Amino acid sequence: MSDSGPASKSNQENRYSSTTNSNAAGVMQLGSKLSLRSLVKFPLISLLWLLPILACSTSDQLFDQSEPLLPSDSDVDRDRAIYLASGQPRSLDPAITHGGAYGPVGGIFSGLVALNSDLQVQPEIADGWKVSDDGTVYTFYIRPDAAFHDGRPVMAQDFVDSWERAADPDLGSDTVKTYLGDIIGVEAVLNGQTEHISGLRVIDDHTLEVSIDAPKAYFLSKLTYPVAFVVDMENSGYSDWEHNPNGTGAFVLQEWKDDEYLILRRNERYYGEVPSVDHVVYLMGAGIPLSMYEKGDIDIVGVGGSNLERVQDPNNPLHQDLRVGVNMCTSYVGFNNDRAPFNDPLVRQAFSYALDKNRIVDGLFQGDALVAGGPLPPGMPGYTGDLDSISYDPEKALDLLRQAGYEDPSTFPVVTFNTSGYGSPGGFVTSLISMWQEDLGVIIEPTLLDPFLFQDELYSGNTGDIFISGWCADYPDPENFLDVLFHSESKQNLTSYNNPVVDGLLEEARIETDVTTRMTQYTEIERLIVQDAPAGFLIHSLAAELIKPYVDNYVWTPIGIPQWHLVELDR
Repeated sequence: MSDSGPASKSNQENRYSSTTNSNAAGVMQLGSKLSLRSLVKFPLISLLWLLPILACSTSDQLFDQSEPLLPSDSDVDRDRAIYLASGQPRSLDPAITHGGAYGPVGGIFSGLVALNSDLQVQPEIADGWKVSDDGTVYTFYIRPDAAFHDGRPVMAQDFVDSWERAADPDLGSDTVKTYLGDIIGVEAVLNGQTEHISGLRVIDDHTLEVSIDAPKAYFLSKLTYPVAFVVDMENSGYSDWEHNPNGTGAFVLQEWKDDEYLILRRNERYYGEVPSVDHVVYLMGAGIPLSMYEKGDIDIVGVGGSNLERVQDPNNPLHQDLRVGVNMCTSYVGFNNDRAPFNDPLVRQAFSYALDKNRIVDGLFQGDALVAGGPLPPGMPGYTGDLDSISYDPEKALDLLRQAGYEDPSTFPVVTFNTSGYGSPGGFVTSLISMWQEDLGVIIEPTLLDPFLFQDELYSGNTGDIFISGWCADYPDPENFLDVLFHSESKQNLTSYNNPVVDGLLEEARIETDVTTRMTQYTEIERLIVQDAPAGFLIHSLAAELIKPYVDNYVWTPIGIPQWHLVELDR
């Protein structure tokens, strides 16, 4: 997931810090399905950590990294380590992180299942599973060799304890209902009615039975999200335990110095194939990522804007390192559907018709993005590209505003636009404000919120009248966009959109077993959402990464996945 900032893969939070031109820099302010401190998802915003893109051009003064990248006593062999530029993680607690499994969280912790490079669910701590004939009972068989970093074996009860911890209302997880809410009894724990999830049953130390409320094709995919990862309950009870986590993943947290670096060390007890690399290092200090890549300080970096144009030149020495693709990400401006004037669909439609998306793509992104007709991105099952979408039409926008009762635009209330940043809005937000003020004659006042707290502000309801956001897929199913973002009871429905017809259709699609019928349902649902305009859907980000030639077995994916344990370095 990537949200609270426009999305881009650099999945969602970029997976790795990237560079772009200065005009587009305002776009990546997680939040990403994406702030320097927020996460680390490079799909949309790989949102998918979703980090802000650092602006630079080839003429910018390059950062002089005169200091060593790490302290001399870090015991990291550069030739046997992956180095990445990153932002400060919002959290390393799987239950409260807003990022996917591609960042440090997915290296330190793990769950019953994971996505592979083909985005298919595969066994992880679970050696296998069976599903009841009615599709509502899953029985997972836990690997007998699965262990925490301290050597203690992983038991079925550890998952029960971890999921009940995540659902504890005192913890305040924003993601547990979305990703574990299909399990019977989770909502009762969230509501404070009980401390135990009734749909979980420990059959024996290595067998866990999970009962869900209805057959749902995407249930296993939801278990790949960090909130479903197992934690050591004793460890998680210590203060500042995130700096000393006892996880189960392929890497152990060796050291985390806030805002400077985070070092993961290979887990020699890992139940899978022990990683080839000794360390994964996330550098969080000052520096221009592309410059760092060119100097050999980091091994992978995202590129955009003028820098992408430069490395696309076959004569550029970096051209051979370039890989490009399309993220499953969507950037949008959310309208607060819960209060005037944006509780009126005519007003929301007017603001949507006043968005010149082609100008955004061509001017801010220099063509390195696709115009979004709706929330579903290309490559996502159910995407048609054939919606009756809202296209730029300033005359129609003014007419809709008049129909809403604002014959004279000067009578329209001042609009607050919440975004993240310091000092002044970036070029992206400034461009949106200019479009609305020029075409509609309204007054827009931007409100800059602390990037590190931006997600929390949005989840607490501080969205203003309009807010900037984005979402990157966590798994390849349209439910992860349409239901998660627009069902009235979803925690991630930051627009407060509420359409009982859409809710009913979403609930029907959840349990539909015929794939063709289900995709048809989602096509109709997306059409209705676009018509209601709870948000202005802007772009689907394109992804471009530079990867050092000695990095083997790294697979670019439209959704960020944990894979550093599979990478080899051939220096």
